[in-house]
Amino acid sequence: MPFNNSVLLSIIKILTLQSLLVLSASQDFDFFYFVQQWPGSYCDTKQGCCYPKSGKPAADFGIHGLWPNRNDGSYPSNCDPSNPFDASKISDLTRQMQSDWPTLSCPSNDGLTFWGREWDKHGTCSESVLDQHDYFSTALNLKTEIDLLKALQSAGIEPNGSSYSLSSIKDAIKGSSGYTPWIECNNDSSSNSQLYQIYLCVDSTASGYIECPVFPNGSCGSSIEFPSF
Repeated sequence: MPFNNSVLLSIIKILTLQSLLVLSASQDFDFFYFVQQWPGSYCDTKQGCCYPKSGKPAADFGIHGLWPNRNDGSYPSNCDPSNPFDASKISDLTRQMQSDWPTLSCPSNDGLTFWGREWDKHGTCSESVLDQHDYFSTALNLKTEIDLLKALQSAGIEPNGSSYSLSSIKDAIKGSSGYTPWIECNNDSSSNSQLYQIYLCVDSTASGYIECPVFPNGSCGSSIEFPSF
């Protein structure tokens, strides 16, 4: 028996609503945090670190992740267990990721666990904008656009164990990039506060940097160390 027009219309409405709900869930964020970490500060703690199997990383900031976030400070996570990390999808990026997105966790490994965790927790929440390959390639490209270490060194801020004011670090990065960073600190093995991670913000389409709508909680204090690596 053929469908009644009203029945067919109802089915279409239900399917449309379901599609919109899925799309809404997958777009449930307002911007990205692009986070880079200083390897010297990761390693210079009581926990220590292990170099990846590819060798000691360069003395440069390395990518930690590209994290979807909301304007109210909350964030989505682990959004799509049906689409887990697949290393074969980024095989062409592996060499650059070993350089720009190195793992320092112990025991030494090839980085796949680190990258997989970032995709599964954060990347799957950006699928409406970025597939898996785009997620990693976008982060790699963002790193090349703003050279954090060069920005700091141009302002006389060197990774040599000296202490610098938090304001001078922020000013150096904003002066070079045009965007206000958020600075995260950790403690070295002697409990001294040190420069650990730098957050910059990216728009919801991952097409470019923006001023951060909101910063994470926490503070470094007025003076922090910049350890060598």
